Amino acid sequence: MKKTLVFGASVKPHRYSYIAIRRLVDAGVETVAFGLREGTVKGVAIQTSLRGFTGIHTVTLYMRPSRQVPFYGEILRLQPKRVIFNPGTENPEFYTLLRKEGVEVLEACTLVMLSMGQY
Repeated sequence: MKKTLVFGASVKPHRYSYIAIRRLVDAGVETVAFGLREGTVKGVAIQTSLRGFTGIHTVTLYMRPSRQVPFYGEILRLQPKRVIFNPGTENPEFYTLLRKEGVEVLEACTLVMLSMGQY
C-alpha cells in the first residue's frame, strides 16, 4: 500500500488519529505522522514539521478546519494523490485548492475504510 501521512497525530490513546496510526501499521501501510507535539505511536514518530516528508500518497486529516489553514501550502507541496477528510475535518475551502491541483478529495473515515478493506 502507498505511504500515508496521518496529519494531526496524537499520542493520546483515545484520539482517532492514534487509533488510525495503529490500524494503518497493522494493515501494513507505510505510515508517517505529523502533529503539534512530538511522540511515538506503534513505532511511528510524530514529527512537528512537514519538512522531509516525501512520497506521500495519502494524507488523512485529523485536524479541525480552522487549524488546517496555515498548512494548506505545505500539504499541497507534498503532492499527495488523495486527502481523506475524516469526520469533523470537512473543509470545502481546502477541497477546492486540492482539486485544482488534481488531488482526490474524500469525505470518509479512515478507520471505516480500513475495516471494510476499502483503503
